Amino acid sequence: MDAAALKAKRKRRDLLLQLLLVASVAMVLWAAVTTAQTKLTELNMASGFGFLERATGWAYSFSLIDRSIDDSYARTLLIGFMNTLFLGLICIVLSTILGFAIGTARDARQLGFNALATVYIQLFRNLPLILQLVFWYAVLIHMPGPRQAFSLGDAVFLSNRGLMLPALNVSPAVVLAIFAAIVALGIVIFRLKSLKLFSKLGLWLVASAALTLAVTAMFAPADASLFSIPFQKGLRFQGGLGISIELVAMILAITLYGSAYIAEVVRGGLHEVPSGLTEAGKALGLSSRSIWFHIKMPMALRTIMPPLGNQWIFIMKATTLGVAIGFSDLFYIVSTSITQSGQTLELMGLLMLSFLLINYSLAQIVNFMNARLALKGH
Repeated sequence: MDAAALKAKRKRRDLLLQLLLVASVAMVLWAAVTTAQTKLTELNMASGFGFLERATGWAYSFSLIDRSIDDSYARTLLIGFMNTLFLGLICIVLSTILGFAIGTARDARQLGFNALATVYIQLFRNLPLILQLVFWYAVLIHMPGPRQAFSLGDAVFLSNRGLMLPALNVSPAVVLAIFAAIVALGIVIFRLKSLKLFSKLGLWLVASAALTLAVTAMFAPADASLFSIPFQKGLRFQGGLGISIELVAMILAITLYGSAYIAEVVRGGLHEVPSGLTEAGKALGLSSRSIWFHIKMPMALRTIMPPLGNQWIFIMKATTLGVAIGFSDLFYIVSTSITQSGQTLELMGLLMLSFLLINYSLAQIVNFMNARLALKGH
């Protein structure tokens, strides 16, 4: 048998094996669906997604958009998805900023900075996240009431009712949408270069925030100021932006925990930069700041990005712990919906699909950044 015939035979065999594999998977899925439908019928339980149009009839603690007990399951699940995405993105940004700061201090030669960073990492990395979450929640709910609230410049207040901040007289969803659109547009237009990605991205985020403020001003009510400052009235606060105790506890716990891991990732990346490069920078008369921005960090980012992406995905998945303190993230909404509607399979499927979509998107962003940071020819 000649080589061409042997190659054709091998291709036919490989195709047959692939067809058998696809058929086997299809049969398993068909059997699973059929069995589930049979069991649901025996238990007199409805299946399908028609329940999404029914009203939930129950309330929850936090939402970025208007909500009521008459909302449908579809709208309630959308609110839970938005809450999870909102919390995850805030924690990713804060954890990354704090992690880079702590990781840089951990790599510093000053003994004081190094010792403080080491204690921080060992403390928050080695305590279970759920334990930290319950601890911070217990601390926050035992804060003084509104009349004895901690105040910062009579503009920021912290009490057992939550955190009150100055805010724009525009829906938070509108502000987030404008900011995300401006950042995405800037990245597409300017195509941040790989070796200067770190510094350019920081500058663009600052510029985007300023531009967002300017654009948002157009959506503010004509008879009100752009900013709303919270003030105490009786036993509660009016004006400003109120952040619930549950959300504050979630942000605090996940940020501290995630930043400890990110700090170690940053320290490891900085440690991988050849010492000869920093010595060359010193020989050229560069300051420590210039060496960090233009030599160490651009080189370290190539090592930092893959594990950093894994930490981002972990932080997003960690938002599911909100169910322990009653924060209305997607997992909490789905859990309550299962109890109320009994549509377990459908709701669990939507939950898995939602996290698959979020984490796959994060992975693609990390892959894009890795590609931009890669050395030419590699």
